[in-house]
Amino acid sequence: MTLNIGLIGTGSFSQKHGDILSGMEGVRVAAVCGSSSEKAAVLAGRYPSAAAYGGVTDMLEGTKLDAAYICVPPFAHGDIELALVSAGIPFLVEKPLGTDLETPTAILEQVTAKGLITSVGYHFRYMDNAARAKELLAGQTAGMAIGRWLGGMPGVYWWRKQEGSGGQIMEQTTHIVDLLRYLMGEVTEVYAAYAQRVMHEQMDGVTVPDVGALTLKMASGAVASITNTCMSPHAGSAGLQIYASEGLLELDHQQLAYTTEGQSVIHKNRTDPYKLENEIFVQAVRSGDASAIRSSYADAWRTQQVTAAANRSAMIEQPVRII
Repeated sequence: MTLNIGLIGTGSFSQKHGDILSGMEGVRVAAVCGSSSEKAAVLAGRYPSAAAYGGVTDMLEGTKLDAAYICVPPFAHGDIELALVSAGIPFLVEKPLGTDLETPTAILEQVTAKGLITSVGYHFRYMDNAARAKELLAGQTAGMAIGRWLGGMPGVYWWRKQEGSGGQIMEQTTHIVDLLRYLMGEVTEVYAAYAQRVMHEQMDGVTVPDVGALTLKMASGAVASITNTCMSPHAGSAGLQIYASEGLLELDHQQLAYTTEGQSVIHKNRTDPYKLENEIFVQAVRSGDASAIRSSYADAWRTQQVTAAANRSAMIEQPVRII
């Protein structure tokens, strides 16, 4: 049976997922939905017989879909997900879930009530070494983590607006928050401090902070700190260090370095995490068994809860408890 998949959004991530899907056996990119039918037609041209639509309702009425991918800017979430839930269409949505917590909470209620299969694009969880780090930490006491997302400001207009992206903590650093949760459990309190230092002077219309620092308390009793910046003129870096009772784990996109007393071992990532993420989601849709999905909507909502708490903490200049 061939699965018909719809892509919602016409940016680079829709193309990335679409190209992976089009190379999978028994999968067809059947439709592309954009903010205009003209934009949709450009991306649809990459995939044989894919129909182009300028709205989600038109897509759902015009093409019978087995699943959909939502790859839109943070501010655009809400009606798209609710339309798919109403139609009973499983979906994979790229992070973040929105620019606040209210919209994802409303969506989560509907997803849960429908029992819909969902996946969220926290691809760090699908790296080879995320699973290896989880295994290495089993039986150890994780005491502290230090995370970072250090880079420059993306060029898209909506990213530099707080109401468009939710800021760097919600749009990019969310990957580090999610990886922290995946490896060390839930966060119970966040204290965040942000500042605007450079980018609002160099670019017009910048309202997001360009530096930030978070202190987090974990349910386990561990603590963590995460720093980020979007004012770096160079390529920057992103990763997570975990100090545990038997050693130090350092993860980034390329590798895991595990250092114990007198020994350091480096494990390179070999598998494409995006490809694995897609394969697992497609198999879940095909079989009805979502147990292999590493980030469901309900799980990703917890990460959104942490980043929303961080934004609130920075605004009120007080720690925020997470229930």
